[in-house]
Amino acid sequence: MNAQGGLQSADAVLHRAAERLAEQFTGMVGEETVERVVFESYTALARTATVTSLLPTLAEKFAHDRLVALAQSRGQVAKTVPEILYVCVQNSGRSQMAAAITRQLAGDRVHVRSAGSQPAADLLPGVVTVLTEAGVDLTGEFPRPLTDDVVRAADAVVTMGCGDACPLYPGKRYLDWQLADPEGLDLDGIRAVRDEIQAHVEQLLTELLPSTGTAS
Repeated sequence: MNAQGGLQSADAVLHRAAERLAEQFTGMVGEETVERVVFESYTALARTATVTSLLPTLAEKFAHDRLVALAQSRGQVAKTVPEILYVCVQNSGRSQMAAAITRQLAGDRVHVRSAGSQPAADLLPGVVTVLTEAGVDLTGEFPRPLTDDVVRAADAVVTMGCGDACPLYPGKRYLDWQLADPEGLDLDGIRAVRDEIQAHVEQLLTELLPSTGTAS
């Protein structure tokens, strides 16, 4: 099914999703904006999706996160913890590993997002394997396109091999981690990237959460 055909068949489902989200964001984001974000999110995910049955559900989840980020960037939703955005090209390897490891180490003391400048259809199987080995859960995660709203909401933006695809805004901290791309590496190679990412994450959390460091 192509993106156009999928959009037509999912239209009613997406409208209902937009209604639910509009109710959640009443007073913060207008109904027309909510609907636009929902349909944009669906179309963006449909470009690379290999299985379309879950697309409306994933689009609603993606749209919700974007709307939270939009409200945060406008000051309508208070930030209670630092916001970290990890960006790589496909959001199927490095940025997913960094986000998952950050969640494991910091828990709810930071909020993490990840995105890709050219997102893939699925996570790399080897990445899922080496994170599962380390007790890191990737259930429910999927590659997300990089959008302006999540960049605006972030306090720290960490890029990993995506060049200048990430827009720059004043007042944000930008870091670029030079890491091998897990795609094409064997499991030992991906484990080495995972361990390197963990060392970077631990350092970043020490800087963002100086009073507490990382979780044990």
